[in-house]
Amino acid sequence: MRIPGFSAALRAVTKPLKSHPASAIIKPALPRLTPTRSSPFPITRTTLLKAAPTIPLMGSSFSSSATQQKMSYPDQRSDDEWRAVLNPEQFRILREKGTERPGTGEYDAHYPAEGVYACAGCHTPLYTAKQKFKSGCGWPAYFDSIPGAVTRHTDRSFGMERTEITCSNCGGHLGHVFKGEGYPTPTDERHCVNSVSLTFQEGEPKAKA
Repeated sequence: MRIPGFSAALRAVTKPLKSHPASAIIKPALPRLTPTRSSPFPITRTTLLKAAPTIPLMGSSFSSSATQQKMSYPDQRSDDEWRAVLNPEQFRILREKGTERPGTGEYDAHYPAEGVYACAGCHTPLYTAKQKFKSGCGWPAYFDSIPGAVTRHTDRSFGMERTEITCSNCGGHLGHVFKGEGYPTPTDERHCVNSVSLTFQEGEPKAKA
């Protein structure tokens, strides 16, 4: 049997590539994001990344910073101990840095005259009802927190730099804080928080003894 020459073999390999150029490969269509009543501004993928506490299901795949990973909190329960007191969704968000879908949270449209929003994990008071405001972003928004209750960390996930906020007592993930968006609040800040990370308690926070 005659062995084909090098040129013939090369033509046999490259012929399928010429008949199917890279430009002919069909790319899957991405879902188009549209404005909602609670969010009148045009929604883009960049807007969603910046506005959201964290991207759903992917939050646990990216660490906020090496500093946070080494940080020690007063409440040092293990993952197994947290699973014993949190439901699966609470664990995903508080301990794995997930998020809830915009507009679905229990406290998104919750505006009581008085009360305290506490950490759903360790029940430490974080925000007062008077610090909450309507932002239209799809998640509970606060212009400030109870002094010392929230810790900030640099989050460099998804190719951008944001400021993550966690419970200062247990390190539970709350969301992110944004500044300079132009809201008419005393701080011009928006603490964008997952409802799942919170519980609501009536009455004003009690001072620590």
